[in-house]
Amino acid sequence: MILSTQFFTLLSMIGMGSLFGAMFDTYQRFLNRPKRKQWIVFFNDLLFWIIQAVIIFYTLFLVNNGELRFYIFLALLCGFAAYQSLFKGIYLRLLEMTIKTIIAIGRFIKKTFQLLIYKPIVGLIQLIIIIILTIGRGLLTLVKFIGKVLLLIAKIILFPIQKIVLLFWKLLPKSLKKSVEKLYNKTAGFFKRIRNYLSKIINRWKNRNE
Repeated sequence: MILSTQFFTLLSMIGMGSLFGAMFDTYQRFLNRPKRKQWIVFFNDLLFWIIQAVIIFYTLFLVNNGELRFYIFLALLCGFAAYQSLFKGIYLRLLEMTIKTIIAIGRFIKKTFQLLIYKPIVGLIQLIIIIILTIGRGLLTLVKFIGKVLLLIAKIILFPIQKIVLLFWKLLPKSLKKSVEKLYNKTAGFFKRIRNYLSKIINRWKNRNE
């Protein structure tokens, strides 16, 4: 291994030692170790150390084709010690500031979404429902009014006809009257059943709307 390669290897490992210290503090910050179960902590620790070993070896492979030397481990320790003594406080403050900034941005996006998208859509849906219910009640009231008007018109039209029919009824023979009465009773019973059925449907509709 030539001298320049050894020098770059030394610098790279010092940098990887400092990077390892920063990544370890970041890992500890997000792991929240006291509140985790032991098997989750063990799995995360194992995965973290495997990833760090892969990163360090890959860097070493790029610098000197993966040749291991004793000074490489010393360089890693020096880099880690340099991070602990010089950069740890600064990095932790920057990390907390970054986390708080991301949380604040997330809350801002959430509030903006609720204010500009969620609440207007919910309000629009509520307005459409109110309009539909209002129109439905208005149509029901209109149908009732038209029904009363038609019933009144029918009474006015049928009143003279009723008088004429009663006059002819008095002139009919008794045998014919009995036949007509039987037919009338059957027809009246049929229409009564229909009226009762329609009344039940209207009452159910009213109970659902109230």
